Amino acid sequence: MSNGYSISKWDSAAEINADLLNLTSQPIWCVSDEYLKEILDNYYGKKCVKSKALYDEAKQYIPNGVQHNLAFNSPFPLCFEKAVGAYLYDADGNRYLDFLQAGGPTILGSNYPIVRAEVEKLLNSCGPVTGLFHEAELLLAREINKHMPAVEMFRMLGSGTEAVMGAVRAARLYTKKKNVVKVGGSYHGWSDHMVFGQKVPGSGRLESHGIPGRTTSLTREVSPNDLKKLEHCLMFNKLRGGTACVILEPVGPESGTRPIDFDYNKGVRELCDKYKCLLIFDEVVTGFRLGLGGAQGYFGVKPDLTIFGKIIAGGYPAAGGIGGSREIINNTLAAGLQSGSKKAYIGGTLAANPLSSLAGYYTIKEIERTNACEKAGIAGDKLTAGIKALIKKYELPFVCFNQGSIVHLECSGAMAFDVSSPVKIASLLKLLKQKDNVMRRKVAMERMGAAYMANGIVTLAGSRLYTSMADTDEVVAEALAKFENVFKHVVKGINIEEK
Repeated sequence: MSNGYSISKWDSAAEINADLLNLTSQPIWCVSDEYLKEILDNYYGKKCVKSKALYDEAKQYIPNGVQHNLAFNSPFPLCFEKAVGAYLYDADGNRYLDFLQAGGPTILGSNYPIVRAEVEKLLNSCGPVTGLFHEAELLLAREINKHMPAVEMFRMLGSGTEAVMGAVRAARLYTKKKNVVKVGGSYHGWSDHMVFGQKVPGSGRLESHGIPGRTTSLTREVSPNDLKKLEHCLMFNKLRGGTACVILEPVGPESGTRPIDFDYNKGVRELCDKYKCLLIFDEVVTGFRLGLGGAQGYFGVKPDLTIFGKIIAGGYPAAGGIGGSREIINNTLAAGLQSGSKKAYIGGTLAANPLSSLAGYYTIKEIERTNACEKAGIAGDKLTAGIKALIKKYELPFVCFNQGSIVHLECSGAMAFDVSSPVKIASLLKLLKQKDNVMRRKVAMERMGAAYMANGIVTLAGSRLYTSMADTDEVVAEALAKFENVFKHVVKGINIEEK
């Protein structure tokens, strides 16, 4: 590794995608029904009693009993009470290895003491929020600019979803064009115009419930890693109001679940310049995780706007923001009332609150001081290599790969489908044909996630793991022993019914 980045090498997208295609062409491999019954009875039934009782009561007051999409793990959400470093502890006192890391932001490890101490000082003097200017806002913005020169100015918001909303609005205002292009399968939050082509490329409005068709009529999706299709889309958009922006996750959709070629981002940059639209990098996951320079530093590509979230507040709440050139940000997103000028309307009472800003500042300072990105990347490499060895040992078709500290473990291939087609009707027919298969593989993924959790491993939906600086060789070795215990119980051809 070099330059403090977490990625030691960029694996071939073609090879990974070929392995994923092989996985989805096979019958479902999953933990056996017998083993599933064993963990449901003996672990969840006997060792998670308090979590189950809390969940049952929560269903009376909270829709489906859970507030967080990441928390709904099969067979029911566990209630966690303590987080420290590489470990989590649930309400029943069970200990887990934390490879969720709050969805990615705690690359220093959970509840990092140095950042916590600074936050405690702030709470004792200022409190979490005043609604007025605080020096911590300046400290954070200046620190981001130090490591990402393309972010000359930074406007903090409450979440990545809000940041995407603001960035798209700013792009339309700046370019005076309408259309937005995203890469199919990517996740850019849950605002109306972005719930389109979620999870499965080509799925269009599959998940756009409660969103009028006109709202997404100006959003287009293109297949991942396909520059020709992107150019065709940009050419077509010239006939219908032009393209305001192309937004993408720079390691590939769903945090790199669908890998891209190393030069893909460079090609997108060139096309955006050719068709005079803005390039938006969604660095909610990659910012200060791939390295201090984010994905834009790693790939050497300068986006026009950068989306921040998660890590920008170090795992504390209200984490989001938009960064970009002084010209774009000042002309579209300057706060306050600007007489005689048009600005994209954005805001948030709790945005850039002292607590979140200070936590983000000290988090980035500590990432730099400790070389956390590179250390987390080394842990990701070791974990990936160990899982690959286990997959080979047990002759499983599973696919494991990583982009530094972002580790992907595909056991069912539920996230590997693509139903994109140049014709809408063809995409719809492909989706309908594959829907049952996708849903059954999703259930298999949930079963694997339940098995990992019962063995003391917390993952993101049973298919993604985030490593942190706290993941020592001992932690990785313990994790691999637990994964092996799960893989021992995997069988071929499980008959899974769609939920």
